[in-house]
Amino acid sequence: MTLADAVAAVMLAALVLYVLTAGADFGGGVWDLFATGPRAKDQRALIERALAPVWEANHVWLILIVVLFFTAFPPAFAAFSTALHVPLTIMLIGIVMRGSAFIFRQYGGGDANAELRWGRVFAIASVVTPVFLGVCLGAITSGRLTFENGIPSAGFFTPWTTLFPFVVGAFALALFAFLAAVYLCIEAESGPRVDRGLLDDFRKRAFAAQLALFATAAGAAFAAGPGTEPFATRLFGSPWSWPLQGATAVAALGSLWALYTRRFRAARLLAVAQASLIVLGWGAAQYPHLLRPGFTIAGAAAPEATLRLLLPTLGGGALVLIPSLYWLMKIFKSKRAGSA
Repeated sequence: MTLADAVAAVMLAALVLYVLTAGADFGGGVWDLFATGPRAKDQRALIERALAPVWEANHVWLILIVVLFFTAFPPAFAAFSTALHVPLTIMLIGIVMRGSAFIFRQYGGGDANAELRWGRVFAIASVVTPVFLGVCLGAITSGRLTFENGIPSAGFFTPWTTLFPFVVGAFALALFAFLAAVYLCIEAESGPRVDRGLLDDFRKRAFAAQLALFATAAGAAFAAGPGTEPFATRLFGSPWSWPLQGATAVAALGSLWALYTRRFRAARLLAVAQASLIVLGWGAAQYPHLLRPGFTIAGAAAPEATLRLLLPTLGGGALVLIPSLYWLMKIFKSKRAGSA
């Protein structure tokens, strides 16, 4: 493994962590938008209780990906941020609006109508942002990002406005909603009093999101164009393909079984495994490219001196970051669970 490969592997690991943490936070916003029935208010309260202590900290993984991308692979980052500046801007606006609305709803001090309006902004931004994250990932997989003199040869809209990137966006939304629903089953089960009705609400939502995940995965395969053929060949024709596909299927079906039998902690473990394998499979199939078809990891890498300085810096940062996040979770999540 080269130094550039090592940095790319760290970026992929950070993407997995972003999906498992911030992705589930976005999924919580999805269920906030679709809170219905006599327990709608309680559903939103549970989502707030789950998100409030840690939701902003989870964006550290996205920041890490961006910093590594422009430091270790500057030509690919320049091409990526130029060609996809429209969906990236929409995604950024969604992140900002979502965070601001969540705070204003929690601490704005307005009346019930103001709280409802901010709640709608929070929920809608939670839907839009993961869709456009998926759109960006779909665009860089599609093989349509070609450049002439640093400018996208197909323009600034064509590479990401086809069907395939938006189906990938829907897939990302379904994955985030599934993770959130499974996590919220654990939240509903925590504390001295278990609300069985609330628990069943999110259990049903987890089933629905998993079915949506299956449907959007099939839709992505149907919508894939000729440019995705090299990606598909690696995803389904490599020595690691069928073990990975099999493990993903086992995790997906196992999570449904665990939800059906009300083994919620096993369901969470299997949902985490399923989401992780999906992201890792995407990264393995994308290798050795960062952006298809023109930017490979080796071809877009920064000078070796930069990479040699970057990796020890990552190690030093991890010594601070990982214990800090651990204590954040341990202190605030356990405190909330105990006072639920």
